[in-house]
Amino acid sequence: MSPKPLLAWRSWPFIERPLVSLLLIMFLSGLSVFLYWLAVITWRQPLYYFLGMFLVLINLLPYFIMSVYELYDDKCVVKYLFIRVSRPYTDFGCFYQDRRGIMLSTFKLPRRLDPFRGMSLRFSAERGEVEELNKLLMEKIGKKY
Repeated sequence: MSPKPLLAWRSWPFIERPLVSLLLIMFLSGLSVFLYWLAVITWRQPLYYFLGMFLVLINLLPYFIMSVYELYDDKCVVKYLFIRVSRPYTDFGCFYQDRRGIMLSTFKLPRRLDPFRGMSLRFSAERGEVEELNKLLMEKIGKKY
């Protein structure tokens, strides 16, 4: 039996922000039509169309799927659809908050590499976990910027 998490919440931006989601779907539809016209009709290279759309959709995938965040005594766990990412607090040197969530940085100061090396904890729509999350991370990591 696994231990109970100290803090857990879910975030699903596609459902939590319906207006932005509608605009995104409209943009993706327009992009799809444009890429089809450019790659398939003009260039006659359908591979570029499928490759381009695949790369765009893979990049936006975290927006469309639900994420479950669990903070334990010794690690952070983020669960996506089929993927589970678990990292100990000792991997992180600092953390900082923006309006959508908290970034756990592997460096002692915030850096531009954080989205690639760190771990992002996105807030839920209700933002009920923010205060307790900040308190827990201050206890476990110690440096907040």
